[in-house]
Amino acid sequence: MADELELLRRADPVPHDGPRFADGPLDERAEQDLQRLLREPRPRRRARPFRALPVRAGRTRLVWGLAATVVVLVIAVNAVLGDPGAPRAVAAPRPLTVHSGAAPVSLRDMAALADAAAAAGSPTLRRGTHVQTWSLGMSDGEPPVTLPEERVVRWRADASRTELVVATDPRRPGRPVVTDEGDEPHLVADGQVISRTTYPPTWSDAPPEAPPPHTAARLRAYLTEIARPQADRGTDALTTAELLDAVAELLDHWTLGARESAAVVRLFAQTGGLRPAGEVTDRLGRPGRAYVHDTEGVRRMLIMEPRTGAVLGMEDTFTEDVPEYGVKAGAVMDYSAWMR
Repeated sequence: MADELELLRRADPVPHDGPRFADGPLDERAEQDLQRLLREPRPRRRARPFRALPVRAGRTRLVWGLAATVVVLVIAVNAVLGDPGAPRAVAAPRPLTVHSGAAPVSLRDMAALADAAAAAGSPTLRRGTHVQTWSLGMSDGEPPVTLPEERVVRWRADASRTELVVATDPRRPGRPVVTDEGDEPHLVADGQVISRTTYPPTWSDAPPEAPPPHTAARLRAYLTEIARPQADRGTDALTTAELLDAVAELLDHWTLGARESAAVVRLFAQTGGLRPAGEVTDRLGRPGRAYVHDTEGVRRMLIMEPRTGAVLGMEDTFTEDVPEYGVKAGAVMDYSAWMR
């Protein structure tokens, strides 16, 4: 609830000492921002989900509207990096290039490939994750800060876990990147350790901490529990956007085995909403098949391994200019690239 309240506060630009602050009506600009917040899709923002894993009495979802996420990229980079020769690409990575020349592979065909690959039963499911991420970030009164990072979470037999977070830019190895560690934007070296943490044992039988099932029907129920809070879960099937969000959160907790990956592909095929876009090389240099889902102003791309259907990554980009925030169509909102 705190995140939603903060979004509403940001939608109201009336100064704290203004005559219409508190119980007064919104002005015209604030009303427009509030309507955009309520109307437009709410892209996902993943923010180090393993920082804390309390026993789950209810799931706090980190959601943010388009109006609260779009930022002035050029101003942000100059404000943080200053020097024109600094690595601007870190703050605004280019979207991945999809090659549409090859014959499209439908998700149903990909599901068949994934089922065949899973017949041998390997690789197997493993708790923990290894992922590279990047996303637009904002903080009150400060310029936007971005942090390309690599995160490795490993679990031990006693249910304790370790987390290693390293600053990295996979497109420009060895170059500086930007971090806000310590609450002050500054440059750090590619490969610099941002944090190294060991967490005490924790147990939970609720998704996404509970092991995911490997049949499509049971996995759908599991992902529904991730995507929707108990209070308003309902009986409607997951939308494509909800399924993408839930799978991303699952992959931030578990490294899927062949059978779980096949079940994920089967769910995407059954849900619909994703269309084959062609071949793509992901940010780690791996070949993949791209499937895209368009919502208002945002394109979400799912990248799958061509032979097994394993999810390699996801990337969200703007498909329309947002001139009031200085964002151009094609700007990357966020991406993740998962590894075994």
